[in-house]
Amino acid sequence: MASYLKVSGTRIIDGDGNEVILRGAGLGGWMNMENFISGYPGCEFQIRAALADVIGPAKSAFFFDKFLEYFFQEEDAKFFKSLGLNCIRLPFNYRHFEDDMNPRVLKKEGFKHLDRVVDLCAQQGIYTILDLHAAPGGQNTDWHCDSGTHIANFWIHKDFQDRAIWLWTELAKHYAGNKWIAGYNPLNEPTDPSHTTVVTFYERVYDAIRAVDPAHIIYFDGNTFASDFSHFGDVHKKWANTAYSFHDYSVFGFPASPEKYVSSDEQRQRMMRSYEKKREWMDQRGLCVWNGEWGPVYARKQYDGDATDAINAQRYQVLKDQLAIYNQDRLSWSIWLYKDIGFQGMVYVSQEAKYLTLFKDFLAKKHRLAVDAWGTDTTWVQHVYQPLIDHIAKEIPLENQALTLRPSGRCLTVSAGCRVASSSPSIL
Repeated sequence: MASYLKVSGTRIIDGDGNEVILRGAGLGGWMNMENFISGYPGCEFQIRAALADVIGPAKSAFFFDKFLEYFFQEEDAKFFKSLGLNCIRLPFNYRHFEDDMNPRVLKKEGFKHLDRVVDLCAQQGIYTILDLHAAPGGQNTDWHCDSGTHIANFWIHKDFQDRAIWLWTELAKHYAGNKWIAGYNPLNEPTDPSHTTVVTFYERVYDAIRAVDPAHIIYFDGNTFASDFSHFGDVHKKWANTAYSFHDYSVFGFPASPEKYVSSDEQRQRMMRSYEKKREWMDQRGLCVWNGEWGPVYARKQYDGDATDAINAQRYQVLKDQLAIYNQDRLSWSIWLYKDIGFQGMVYVSQEAKYLTLFKDFLAKKHRLAVDAWGTDTTWVQHVYQPLIDHIAKEIPLENQALTLRPSGRCLTVSAGCRVASSSPSIL
């Protein structure tokens, strides 16, 4: 029989006081679809609109309902449990629960599949963490908040924040009393440019959740894609039963890695320093830490040919070395991700599947043009982008020349530590 999990100092414990280390994966691509996970172009709202335009709203709604149903079933929960894992992070899109043209009117059908997967996992003894991955207006500058822009409008329009708080109130009402839910993750990877509005929002959403659900753990992501707690100060003193989440992606696990990963002492030390820096604020205050996302991407034979096995051997070593750190620290974590078309998932669709056979040429073109905004390899388009990168670097005023332009496939990195994401290879 499950008991509520709660935070005790730096640990998560069950009702008997026993430590519980949450180890699992994120169910990305499900109630928040992403292009690199499923293969389609653009954002989820765009592909849904495109399909409705082609086959009509009724058939499109039927298709996506079945997509959600078949994406995760009892067999998935049983397989997940067989791996010795005990927690699944469930990312969802606010659009399942309210409509931009009809805000603050709850779409109760949004609970259909979320409830179903929470229950399937509970039947196998698996906890779940609810993650608002896409908030109204877009809480970050990336594709995965489904806003369709590279401006995080969530932080400059209070009404978007108010709607998110309303939604969490409804979610907490619905799930209060469910002991198989390990907690709530109110906002995935915020990128608040002020670094302070995010803290104010967290104070408000904490109070709103606690007003209806005093029992569940709340997991707060750091700012700047869950990496920066430098402006949180001592706000944690106001919050009970709260953990803090960073995302620990290592550059060594991606095509943009500056060097071949050989697991040298120096490389492992660099990996450790990056990890320790992300959790420094929590460690200084004796707080509970959760690694909400991490993990490498993988080479694929259809694109990387004979080099595939050698590349993946490096990526697996990155995975192994990160796990060694986490196990040493008894860290709770959720790897990204459980299932996809063969790029980062623990399990993936067969290349002979009808879906991948149909989209084979399109997916190859996406890979060649490096248009997916995650883990892309810019080898085939670098010569096109390099003159523009050089031009931008030349024209930036001298005082801003600490700006680093890297063809990483995800972002521009600036000296202040902020990241401005782009759907193109590190240019805007």
